[in-house]
Amino acid sequence: MKFAKPSLSIADQIALLERRGMGIPDRARAEHYLQHVSYYRLRAYWLPFEQPAPLSGDHMFRAGTSIDDAIALYVFDRQLRLLVMDAIERVEVSLRGAWAYHLATRYGSHGYLDAALYDRADRYAKAFAGLLEEIERSTDTFIVHYKRKYGDPAQPPIWMTAEVMSLGQLSKWFSNLRLRHDRQAVAKLYGLDEKILVSVAHHLTYVRNICAHHGRLWNKQFTVTMTIPNSPGSLKLAMNTAATRKLYNTLAVLGYLIGIVAPGTEWRKHLVGLIASCPLADPVSMGFPNNWKNLPAWKIAGPPSI
Repeated sequence: MKFAKPSLSIADQIALLERRGMGIPDRARAEHYLQHVSYYRLRAYWLPFEQPAPLSGDHMFRAGTSIDDAIALYVFDRQLRLLVMDAIERVEVSLRGAWAYHLATRYGSHGYLDAALYDRADRYAKAFAGLLEEIERSTDTFIVHYKRKYGDPAQPPIWMTAEVMSLGQLSKWFSNLRLRHDRQAVAKLYGLDEKILVSVAHHLTYVRNICAHHGRLWNKQFTVTMTIPNSPGSLKLAMNTAATRKLYNTLAVLGYLIGIVAPGTEWRKHLVGLIASCPLADPVSMGFPNNWKNLPAWKIAGPPSI
């Protein structure tokens, strides 16, 4: 089939939405969002309000649907991404430090480069090549200083290289460690089994990339999932095994990890408050179990805030 859909002016976009049954209470506001967010991006947020139309291939909106509903979901999703990115950043920084500390104290400042430490030679070679690219690209003062002052070893010590690694790279270096003892030594800091931490790091890399590219998050069906942990008990109780491809389990794991890496933060309180602020964002669409508010993981002292 040849693509033949014409591009539409913003005025024509609004006319099309109205023809399909969407209310436009404030035309100037609608024009602003269509101009600065785009019709195509907003369409992901009015999909829940669509219904089949008599004309094949077309669609209509449920009675009472307003463009403000789509905008509210868009704003909610944006705030949710920022909150998730905040938690992933803290977990990523902690994981970098834990990985670097263990390998440095066990194998020395540059021991991490020893291919014998890793299970798959091909994965090590690929990870090492990627690391060299990051080091070469880096303009961080500590990397530039090392290159100027030292020639042996050619690469910086692990506590420097960890700072230029992405979460995805770190996940690959960590998961490829040959000895379970090394992986477990890092995982122990988080009260998790090393296999679970490997799976979580891989999944969070995927979620982070969605957030970094401003993708829809709130009701997304994930293609990269994680292994459901059986311990600790508090985390196992918080998980929803019936919705493994939804966002909820990710939020439950982040809530658990953020309690370890930043125990004074009100991240979970902010999350509860954000969900309460947008009734259109159905928690079931995010994989929340019906009794989630009664689970110990989400019983937050004090009124929720944003």
